[in-house]
Amino acid sequence: MTAEPTETTYRNPVLDADWSDPDVIRVGDDFYLTASSFGRVPGLPLLHSRDLVNWTLVGHALRRLAPEAEFARPRHDCGVWAPALRHHDDRFWIFWGDPDQGVFQINAPEIRGPWTEPLLVKAGKGLIDPCPLWDDETGEAYLVHAWAKSRSGVKNRLTGHRMHPDGTGLLDEGRVIVDGDRIPGWFTLEGPKLYRHDGWFWILAPAGGVETGWQGAFRSRAFFGPYEEKVVLEQKDTDVNGPHQGGWVRTPSGEDWFLHFQQRGAYGRVVHLQPMRWDGEGGWPVLGDDGAPVAEHRRPDLPPQPPAAPATDDDFPGGRHGRQWQWTANPGEGWATQHSADGLRLTCVRSADAHDLRALPNVLTQRLPGTPCTVEVELRLDSEEPGARAGLTVLGDAYRWIGLQRDTDGTVHLVHRFAETVAERERDADRPRPAPSGRARLRIDIDDGARCRFSYDTGEGPRPSGQVFAATPWRWVGALLGLVALAPTGQGHAGTATFTQFRISIQKKRADQ
Repeated sequence: MTAEPTETTYRNPVLDADWSDPDVIRVGDDFYLTASSFGRVPGLPLLHSRDLVNWTLVGHALRRLAPEAEFARPRHDCGVWAPALRHHDDRFWIFWGDPDQGVFQINAPEIRGPWTEPLLVKAGKGLIDPCPLWDDETGEAYLVHAWAKSRSGVKNRLTGHRMHPDGTGLLDEGRVIVDGDRIPGWFTLEGPKLYRHDGWFWILAPAGGVETGWQGAFRSRAFFGPYEEKVVLEQKDTDVNGPHQGGWVRTPSGEDWFLHFQQRGAYGRVVHLQPMRWDGEGGWPVLGDDGAPVAEHRRPDLPPQPPAAPATDDDFPGGRHGRQWQWTANPGEGWATQHSADGLRLTCVRSADAHDLRALPNVLTQRLPGTPCTVEVELRLDSEEPGARAGLTVLGDAYRWIGLQRDTDGTVHLVHRFAETVAERERDADRPRPAPSGRARLRIDIDDGARCRFSYDTGEGPRPSGQVFAATPWRWVGALLGLVALAPTGQGHAGTATFTQFRISIQKKRADQ
């Protein structure tokens, strides 16, 4: 979702969904953004804009997660953490940290690829949030990264390395260049972005935690320090909690802007655009409205662009799903079948975990919009397999789904099920109802606070189902919308389910709201 356009202003957030840990660059007249994708596949989303306000999703840089075996099943909060996007030597580069493996790098001649296979630049547990810098003044290359205490026992510090100019490896063991434990009041220092400006090395890095923290700036005349620090963006009297972790970009006319995220519970980490300037006296960056996040602001001095946002709707032409969809693990062969008509034909994948959608790799997901909306999809269950089922889900630490199931007597029922955060198995959220045609139109109305109301239409008009469900996030990932088809364990092909006309309709706010 994107901010509502006006002639001269924009409103935050400019990306109103879970585009976690954003980083941004400009190449010519084009701006590009990537974000964390954690355990979803494909990974490393690639967004494009010409005005920093309207963004479209143009692809993904990471085809599959490695090692393959480790990501054959969902690892929702693992995988790709906090990438850094750069353009150097006529190539695009992305560095990211996998907290269980180390720092990876890929690169490509064009933003749409082809991207190289992941290269492990530094192996180790707890290495996160890496960012490279190629210093045009000296020809030297550097890398800075943070630490995840859950894997390494270390946090609240930034480690710096000299890097080989071709980005393939590091040239030293690294040194702590900023120790947050030595700065009064600072904790959970992470997410560094490294720059060179006005004769200084700059690190823009947040601290204080994603929900209540602040954005800091560090500067030094030498890469390895010593660094001095300053808080440059914090909540103050706004409703933007924990303004956190992002990237600085400069327009062709010389304006400076900063894109960062705000943690919003089930909606995940939405992206805000802040004006940025350099203090003429102290030389520090000033973000937002004198260090407070802006809700509305003058648009960047860039050519006007038509309203745009990452796609959500999908007719699945030829059985192909759009770029906005990601699997919850590395996909298997034959999960989705291409064909000549419209509609997503999903195989009812056999699984011993059919009782818990959180454990299934074959859930096709996209981000939950950060504003009230209605989600609808048509479903036809083509499987004759007893126990085969398919449906529409809101997936998180707790989840709920509504869909169709083939029973042992051959009949099809509309079913609505849920699982609490601590539950090991799902149970009925409402009593099953006959669906003799094997078809249903499924609907979720999502209100403020990600409160979800489920309903269906099996040919007799819309009917509500179950109680209101408050969507829940994973630990680091917002709640997801998902489509799934599955079947109990057994032998042979279990049939398919076809989804058509997937739509997300944003609810318009009244003028008095």
